[in-house]
Amino acid sequence: MTGMDWPEILLRLGTATFAGSAIGLNRDLHGKPIGLKTLGIVGLSTATVVLLAVQFGEHGNVTDAASRVIQGILTGIGFLGAGVIVHESDRFRVRGLTSAACTFLAACLGIACGAGQWKIVLVALAFTFVLVALAFTFVLLTIGRRVERWLHRSLGGKEDPHHAEAVPKTGSQDGV
Repeated sequence: MTGMDWPEILLRLGTATFAGSAIGLNRDLHGKPIGLKTLGIVGLSTATVVLLAVQFGEHGNVTDAASRVIQGILTGIGFLGAGVIVHESDRFRVRGLTSAACTFLAACLGIACGAGQWKIVLVALAFTFVLVALAFTFVLLTIGRRVERWLHRSLGGKEDPHHAEAVPKTGSQDGV
């Protein structure tokens, strides 16, 4: 068994907990059934098990035993995700897929943290937050105009005369 110093253990477990919690915060803010605490625990627990498996092998290498641990984790996480989906099912509608996918991502990030693969963790988190930003941008571009018009009407603002959809002002037709 190889030794690992306390700062490295704290870094790996702390980063896994933070990564899972960050994903969970997004789920919490959207009122989903799985949130900050749950995904933080998923990240921490998966990193803990992987760290333990890595400790029994060569430091930093994924051994056959560590590989089996990772496979077991991902199978168990699949059941957690299925529980979220089934719990949310209503009249044959599939719901909860995003929460299940977030659970899987939190587990994968926990595995990567447990194995000390920091570049993978950083890139995966960066892509996660880029996808959220892209989604917000898409929504803003899709419904932004309607929201803007509604706010103008509700708050008594002036319509933009440069847009064809703006309501023309009433007045004389001769341009005087």
